[in-house]
Amino acid sequence: MVLVPAGEFWMGRDDGNDDEKPRHRVDLDVYYIDRYEITNELYQHFMEATRRVAPLFWNQGHLNGASQPVVGVSWDDADAYCRWAGKRLPTEAEWEKAARSDDGRSYPWGEQWDSSRANSKESQRNAPAPVGSYPSGVSPYGAHDMAGNVWEWVADWYAKDSYMRGPRRNPRGPETGSWKVLRGGSWGYLPYLLRTTSRLSIMPDLRNTVIGFRCADGPS
Repeated sequence: MVLVPAGEFWMGRDDGNDDEKPRHRVDLDVYYIDRYEITNELYQHFMEATRRVAPLFWNQGHLNGASQPVVGVSWDDADAYCRWAGKRLPTEAEWEKAARSDDGRSYPWGEQWDSSRANSKESQRNAPAPVGSYPSGVSPYGAHDMAGNVWEWVADWYAKDSYMRGPRRNPRGPETGSWKVLRGGSWGYLPYLLRTTSRLSIMPDLRNTVIGFRCADGPS
């Protein structure tokens, strides 16, 4: 895991989609976030220990390399894994700060899109890359693949206007909802949705080849 220090950062943006507005300051306690997305190898240990049913697409070879991020997991699967590992899913705010630091950058490496730094649709891999395959795209705190590779489940319920109504210290999103939030974009998406501020709302029981997760630890 990598350490994300306590303090404020810029969350959201004013020139993005409506649900990314407004750009605002958020203050977070110190926490840790996984350096890499959870891999098939790690998820297999979880299945063996808990007898949890295998994710969708588990036996499709181009998706199931040991060091590729696990896909085909629902929000409940991701939440259960993190709890089993003694961790938790990151909040939206924690995920975004880990991806963009306190200077409000649009991509983990800076302001300009660079196709060599992330596994996106432009990469034409047509599958998740082994985690850490794009070291030049690492975030300021040392987290890999926070742009592209796979969308990542976070803890929060989705609300289009949550940035307008939520607290400015340690926000956790709405108490209830119908959709959960995905962050980071994936190997099947174009750069616009790989920005550090992009939000995708999705049913929590959806399992897809472009969705994975990573865990966080510490105060939330």
